[in-house]
Amino acid sequence: MLVVGLALHNVAMAQLWDLGVRGTALDAVAAWKEVLLLVALVVVAWKVRRLPAVTAADVLAAAYAIVILAYWLIPQGWLDGDAATRGELLALRHHLFPVAAYAFGRLASVAWSERERVGGLIALTAVVVAVVGLVDLALISLTAWRESGVPGWYREQLGLDYEGLSGLPENWVYNTGDEENPIRRLVSTFLSPLASAYVFVVALIYVVSRPFRWWSGLLALLFYAALLYTHTRAAFAALAFGLVVLALAQRRLAPAVLAFASVAAASLFLVAYASIGPSTSYTPDELEWLRENAQRDPGASGDPFSGNEASTESHLRNLRDGIRVVIEHPQGYGLGNAGVVAKRTGVEIRAGESTYTELGVDAGVAGVAAFVLWSLALLVGLWRREAWLAAAFSAVLLLGLQTDVIGVHWIA
Repeated sequence: MLVVGLALHNVAMAQLWDLGVRGTALDAVAAWKEVLLLVALVVVAWKVRRLPAVTAADVLAAAYAIVILAYWLIPQGWLDGDAATRGELLALRHHLFPVAAYAFGRLASVAWSERERVGGLIALTAVVVAVVGLVDLALISLTAWRESGVPGWYREQLGLDYEGLSGLPENWVYNTGDEENPIRRLVSTFLSPLASAYVFVVALIYVVSRPFRWWSGLLALLFYAALLYTHTRAAFAALAFGLVVLALAQRRLAPAVLAFASVAAASLFLVAYASIGPSTSYTPDELEWLRENAQRDPGASGDPFSGNEASTESHLRNLRDGIRVVIEHPQGYGLGNAGVVAKRTGVEIRAGESTYTELGVDAGVAGVAAFVLWSLALLVGLWRREAWLAAAFSAVLLLGLQTDVIGVHWIA
């Protein structure tokens, strides 16, 4: 239910908003994932009635949770933070969701050893996400999305006010620099090219890890085609990295060869995307906003391989700024002062995008250290038991440099 349901969460919530389920009622419905995880955790704990042998990863997960809870309890004024109670609670949920999922998985593994079913379910979910995304690009216009419940759900329910694309997230479109030729990116049920891309990365690593079958080849082609249309360069790099890790873990050459082939194919696709991608158009209001926005960085390049390309430069700047803030204020600012949570609650965003810098702002160096050590301990444990999970987890940890991967509930 979590693997499938979280893939449908965003589009379902936007549709409910469009049907009139809004405010507190929609917040209650959106909490289904936390409620389900809590119920599942209690049920599995009751069924198992014994704890598995404690590992280093377990201890570090507990340490990370303790640090997050401590920062939740520390008054914001002591840390120079600005977050209100709502922001603190949103951040608390954000940071502890992976801990609850980890605890559930650890207990479930005692009673259920058929992990292959999880991998297969991830692949089937990715099939739906890929097909829906590709059909959307082919048959559904951007105008239909502008007139849907998506802009209202983002703006009024989540407090995320996007200006450049009539209330839709600006990253739905790849801006070629030509006002007459913006190119759409695949967003699918996640309503996000980044989140969709991460699902395809995990699913591709799983499929490549299995013995080759004709149908697995078709699945890999479908996932890779959908991944290309997300136009998410970080995901292309993470996939190659994950495949190399898979090759090392399985002691197979094929994943490494596929990693290099993937980089080559993705590079060619990026070069050709402005010519072959699904073209759309801007509204007059969008063009006005985009022209004003362009004046703020007149030297930005449109070359996808340039360090001065607008998106690349933005990601690097945010990462540098976030690292500087954490170094200058290593004690952190308290929960709710970073990323989307800060944006939603209207406080100063001390750091954004990177999982690690956002965590450093919210929970200081102690929070980052606990999270990184827990992740590394978990990676070591996965390496010994399940190669594809180790490879997929490695790719996700790399993605965390650029993106708040914890904020993607499916990944968390």
